Amino acid sequence: MDNQDSKPVRRVRYKGTYPKTFQEKYKELQPDKYTEDIEKVMQKGKTPAGMHRSICVDEIIEFLQIKSGQIGLDATLGYGGHSLEMLKCLDGSGQLFATDVDPIELPKTKERLAALGFKEPLFNPRQINFSEVDTLAEESGKLNFVLADLGVSSMQIDNPARGFSLKVDGPLDLRLNPQSGISAAQLLKKIKLETLYELLVSNADEVYAEPIALAIIAAQKNGLVIKTTGELRNIIQEALAFLPKSERVEAVKKACTRCFQALRIEVNNEFLVLNTFLEKLPYVLAPHARVAILSFHSGEDRRVKKAFQALHRAGVFERVAPDPIRPTSTEIFNNPRARSAKLRWAIMGENSYD
Repeated sequence: MDNQDSKPVRRVRYKGTYPKTFQEKYKELQPDKYTEDIEKVMQKGKTPAGMHRSICVDEIIEFLQIKSGQIGLDATLGYGGHSLEMLKCLDGSGQLFATDVDPIELPKTKERLAALGFKEPLFNPRQINFSEVDTLAEESGKLNFVLADLGVSSMQIDNPARGFSLKVDGPLDLRLNPQSGISAAQLLKKIKLETLYELLVSNADEVYAEPIALAIIAAQKNGLVIKTTGELRNIIQEALAFLPKSERVEAVKKACTRCFQALRIEVNNEFLVLNTFLEKLPYVLAPHARVAILSFHSGEDRRVKKAFQALHRAGVFERVAPDPIRPTSTEIFNNPRARSAKLRWAIMGENSYD
């Protein structure tokens, strides 16, 4: 018969103790259902697929000193780990606003926290860029505490369809919001040699910026359209073929990480977004508000440090972190993605900044 039901498609088998492909890791992608499997992965110092392990949580919560009834902002919601702990501190009274541009992960996080009992008006997620903090403040009022975790979420890194991963091939996208702007592949298609070189140096301090930029432009002139993460990785590997074999593997790995970082910063305008956020920040803070910003590379940390120090000298912030707080050795062992994190803080002065 033409209308006979087809056989149901079976789920991909969970191969081995730790499956390799993102699609095969269905147990990790369902943490509520497979808690024991999640715990085993985390005990190995790994982040389960589709999850994000928040960094410096204890240090952030200790500094923010959140009190019931306050109004705060998680400027980079992500998986919601920091938000969850901040919501617990509010103890059912007050409001936590949260912003994120990712249209894929934001609804998941909203649903996850709602299932734990955190809904509006206590928890208020918004799909906007955190550079629009002034617009948000028109709704929230002056903020008593603010957190911005500038790192890319593990959910974005691990999913090859998002184009952030170096380990598996995927589209060379790198956009935090794949519905807006141009992808990294589109950027490379039209970029000039001098611009690419400057981008690699200024966004990632790439030590091999010249040979890598030359190799990318040469490959495109020879007819290669760089569409995938694997194609870009192969070009970087070929560009560094002059290095001794004993150094090459590690050098290529680090160069790939830096180059992907440089392109990601560019397609998402991350430095412009951060600068805009830092400029607007004093105007949305209540007297004695506390601000914590977690950065993951020198370009971010340098901007945060300079902005905080300038506002301190101007008398806007009454105190700022003398030095960045780093994750403990235990946290880095349990979560290697924490190793480059730096936490800086600032405390607003007596008066509101208008």
